[in-house]
Amino acid sequence: MNELSNKTYDVAIIGGGLAGLALSIQLAKAGYNVALFEKEKYPFHKVCGEYISFENWNFLEELGLPLSDWNLPIIKNLLVSAPNGNYIESELPLGGFGISRYKIDFELANIAKASGVDLFEENKVTDVIFENSIFNIQSLSVYCSAKIVCGSFGKRSNLDVKWKRNFALKKSNKLNNFIGVKYHIKTNLPSDQIALHNFENGYCGISQIEENKYCFCYLTNAENLRISNNSISEMEKNILRMNPYLEKIFSSAKFFFEEPVIISQISFEKKSKIENHILMLGDAAGMITPLCGNGMSMALYASKIAFKHIDSFLQEKTSRHEMEQEYTDEWNHLFSRRLLAGRIIQRFFGNHFLSNFLIRSVKPFPKFVSYLIRQTHGAPY
Repeated sequence: MNELSNKTYDVAIIGGGLAGLALSIQLAKAGYNVALFEKEKYPFHKVCGEYISFENWNFLEELGLPLSDWNLPIIKNLLVSAPNGNYIESELPLGGFGISRYKIDFELANIAKASGVDLFEENKVTDVIFENSIFNIQSLSVYCSAKIVCGSFGKRSNLDVKWKRNFALKKSNKLNNFIGVKYHIKTNLPSDQIALHNFENGYCGISQIEENKYCFCYLTNAENLRISNNSISEMEKNILRMNPYLEKIFSSAKFFFEEPVIISQISFEKKSKIENHILMLGDAAGMITPLCGNGMSMALYASKIAFKHIDSFLQEKTSRHEMEQEYTDEWNHLFSRRLLAGRIIQRFFGNHFLSNFLIRSVKPFPKFVSYLIRQTHGAPY
């Protein structure tokens, strides 16, 4: 326990990713007392595609990020390859920009602290109890209370298991047993293009970020790793590099990490938006498949709608039940179609036969490709 043991906040946020940081800044700027708990210490790397749709540009600048001054790569085009090397290209209807989580999370964390957020780094939350309309939060070194708690703790957490959330209890299946692997590399590829390269039971995205580096991140099922003797390098050699595009990247690129950043037990199962009266944001509320390239955008947008409903509750304009229901309804209205489209599209990718078939089938129909892309992206807000 420390000197903050008896402090009561308006809002406590568990998880300092994009959704948690963006929400904390909005709340602090509105005059609320905010605690934000992050188990890591900024800056740090995360498994993430590191591409953000332009729908978020204005919102991020309103939060305080000088995006226009950073000379970030502008991404306008998409290339998708099948395992056999066949490919399609398309313009992205809205486009986006590349930036690493290492940079954007660190910059947002600094803005949060400057805005008055109590940011507790290297502080994993171990329990949250709701009673008498107040939450009691226990972390590794802080015990405090809050009127509202938000969960923004990523793809899977100890709290998901502790609370017995449905997706965390399901047996391994095609939607919940993935691993993600990320590198930063230097290579010679178009700076305005994001590419998605399929391989057996997985797919890999690559696009430029700051400092002329590229984010090279792939998703595959746990079975691929198991049959590769649980060796990442063996899996890359025997499975990923069967795609000629990936073979070229692996053989010619400079890899900056000694070891890749890895996350396991990734789930694309449906998730509840409210758990024990806690509002879920970002990946804690539901993950869009990475091939759709829009998870960062959804996390940021969710923070804005969460702020609106939290603000209404704290001003006593709505009840807790109304806040929870209205947040859930708006989240589903904005994102459920994106998630469904992502799940449907994913069924064709990561499968050798289906992805080869899909690429070959849609290649003569560029307007249909643009239509599929629009199903997983939103409009500026």
